[in-house]
Amino acid sequence: MTSAKPRCFDDFAIGDDLPSLTKGPLSTIHLVRWSAAMENWHRIHFDHPYTVEHEGLKGLLINGTFKQQFIAQLLTDWARPDGWVWKMNFQFRAMNIVGERLTLWARVANKRQAPDFGLVDVEMGIVNEHGVESTPGTAIVAFPYRHKQPLPYPFVAPVPAEIA
Repeated sequence: MTSAKPRCFDDFAIGDDLPSLTKGPLSTIHLVRWSAAMENWHRIHFDHPYTVEHEGLKGLLINGTFKQQFIAQLLTDWARPDGWVWKMNFQFRAMNIVGERLTLWARVANKRQAPDFGLVDVEMGIVNEHGVESTPGTAIVAFPYRHKQPLPYPFVAPVPAEIA
């Protein structure tokens, strides 16, 4: 069995789309299980009558940490096995509720060179089936250069002055 060709910094161009990731439609059971795992027992994630009648929301809210995990999955699936997700930054700008189908998207926004590896800047977000963007963000993923050493483990962040 042959291994896949290593993925390198040189393989990506600004504007390239990353493979999207779709989650859902998410159900109450998804939220209850996630809330249990995270020990987040705020009723807006599992008690529909309370959420609608007391909080005045349209439905049960998908946990922010659940959406954060989806972003980490999207980036890690794309980066592995040769790259490392270095940084993620995102904002929760809109609520997502039970029953929605979420699509995570991302694209290469920039590329920068460090001495021992390259950095790929990514723009990303989460959109529901109605086209509402709820969680825009950015990330930085490190990849090795072609014909150079693999990324070190553990990953050592570059010094800002060394990044071109």
